[in-house]
Amino acid sequence: MTKMRITKWFYIAIALFGLILFASACSGDESTDEQEDTSSDDTTEETEEASGERTVTDAAGNEVTIPADPQNIIASYLEDYLVALDVTPAAQWSVQNGETVQGYLQDSLGDVPTVPYDLPLESVASFEPDLLLMDSAGMVEGNKYEQYSRIAPTYVVGEAQNNDWRDEFNRVAEVLGKQDEAEQVLEDYEQKVEETKSALKESIGDESIAAVWLTGGTFYVVNDQLSSGDVLYNDLEVTAPNVVKEIANNSEANWSEISLEKLAQLDADHIFLLNGDGEGADMLQDDIWQNIPAVENGNVYEYDSNDSSWLYTGPVANTQMLDDIKESLIE
Repeated sequence: MTKMRITKWFYIAIALFGLILFASACSGDESTDEQEDTSSDDTTEETEEASGERTVTDAAGNEVTIPADPQNIIASYLEDYLVALDVTPAAQWSVQNGETVQGYLQDSLGDVPTVPYDLPLESVASFEPDLLLMDSAGMVEGNKYEQYSRIAPTYVVGEAQNNDWRDEFNRVAEVLGKQDEAEQVLEDYEQKVEETKSALKESIGDESIAAVWLTGGTFYVVNDQLSSGDVLYNDLEVTAPNVVKEIANNSEANWSEISLEKLAQLDADHIFLLNGDGEGADMLQDDIWQNIPAVENGNVYEYDSNDSSWLYTGPVANTQMLDDIKESLIE
C-alpha cells in the first residue's frame, strides 16, 4: 500500500473517532439535563417537606402553596367550619359596618374583630393574614384573585355560590391538615341526625314543617335543598309543604320571598319562625298569618334570626338546628 493511501485512511479513521466522541457528548448532555430537571423537582419537594408547606389545587384550579401552620386565617362566611375544627380566624364576616355577625358563633368568636363581607383589600391586608379561604369562585372574579394573592396565599373552597357543606368542610379541613378532626365531626353529626330523625318520626309522624323568616315586614321561606331546608328535608326527611317545594323549584336562593297569596296557601303543620322584626311585629297579627294551620294550632317555634343558626349552614349551625328541633318537637 502506498504512502498516500495510508495517509488517506488515517484521516478517515480520525474523523470517525471524532464523530463517535461528539455523539457520546450529546448523549451525556441530554442525560445531564434530565437529571437536572429531576433534581429540580426533587429539590422543590424536599424544600416543601422541610418547611412544612404544601402545594394544593383549589376549586378554581389554582395551585396554592399553603403555609405549614397558618395563624392568621380569614375565611369570610366559612367561620362555621373553622369553629368546628377548633380554629379561631383573624377576623369574622360581618355586614352593616360590623353591626351584624353570625350570632350563633359568638360563643366562640365573641372577641374576634370583624371584616366586611365583601373583603375590601385594605381591610384584609390590615389583619396581615397568612391564608385566605374564599367561599366561592365568585368572590375572586376578574383580577381579584391576583390582588388577594399578593396579600396571602388564597384558596377558593367552592366552585359555585351554593356548594354541598360537607364537601366544603372537608376541603377546609384538608387545607388545614385536620382531616381526622373533620371525620370525627361528621361522624358525630350523622349520629345526631339519625337519633333526631328517629325521635322526630315518633313524635310528629308525617306532619309537615316549614322554616319561615320574617324581616323588614317580608316573609321568606327556606329552599328545600339549602340551609336549614337541607337539614329538615334531606337529613331528617320530614315532609315539606307544597308551597315550599313550589317556591324552591323556581329559585336558587337559600331563602326566597313568599307572597301573601302563597303565604295563605302554606299548609304547614309546624313552623320554625326566624323573627327579625321582633315581638308584636305587624305581619304576625295579619289574618293571613293567623290562618295558617300551624299558627292556628299553636305549633310555631320562634327564634331570633340574629342569634339562631337557621339562616346558615355547616356542622355547627346544623347541630344547633337539631338541638332546636329536639327542644321544640321532641322533648
